[in-house]
Amino acid sequence: MALAPIRNRRLYRQIADQISDLIAAGTYPPGSYLPAERDLSASLGVSRSSVREALIALEVIGVVEVRVGDGVQVRALPPEPAPSPSSASLMQQAMRLTKPGPDPELPVALDLDIEIPPFALLQARRVIEPESAALAARRATEADIAAIEAAFAADAAETRARSTTHPGDRMFHIRIAQASGNAAFEQFTIILLGHAYGGMFRRLQSLYTTTDMASRSQTQHAAILDAIRAGAEARAHDAMAAHLDMVIDVFMRD
Repeated sequence: MALAPIRNRRLYRQIADQISDLIAAGTYPPGSYLPAERDLSASLGVSRSSVREALIALEVIGVVEVRVGDGVQVRALPPEPAPSPSSASLMQQAMRLTKPGPDPELPVALDLDIEIPPFALLQARRVIEPESAALAARRATEADIAAIEAAFAADAAETRARSTTHPGDRMFHIRIAQASGNAAFEQFTIILLGHAYGGMFRRLQSLYTTTDMASRSQTQHAAILDAIRAGAEARAHDAMAAHLDMVIDVFMRD
């Protein structure tokens, strides 16, 4: 049994599942050591950071012990995954069990009902989304690009139909964040765009949207999509930044 290249997002879970399968098959029995991080990284075609996340995840569920300076020792055979209608992988099931709750040491709460002011929302997007686009250009799979293309097509149809909410536009940005392979970028974007059409944003949009904004947005979306398809990281970053700068400029006009 050999390691297969990893292609999709949620890399650490897939890596952990592959290593778990090797341990279960006896390739690395309890008491043995796994290959070094750099060797696993080269075999799988992924970054060392993704390998390290996978090893930490396996340690959390008791399969290995990470010994800094010594290596990663196999402690036990992986648990048999419970039968599941969704056919969830071992790591999907395990991480549900270890999912963190609110930190009792911090006097903060996650409020998903709060309305984020429009310009605060756009400023946050301006920081996050160009980086997401660059990563998407580097990491997107064929399936990721197909999902981005579908959202692009939906937005174009909504523009022709004179939509006032443009869910396809929002899905275009969310699909790019998902294609980045960075779960934090994905969740940040979903949270931000989930607030994008609150009352304040809708009113700002109704007052300041220009007649050519939808067509300009489509042209800029096309440039972002082309850069991601081409694997052009810097171009994808700059195209996304230019797009969001345009949106901010339109809403800031006199």
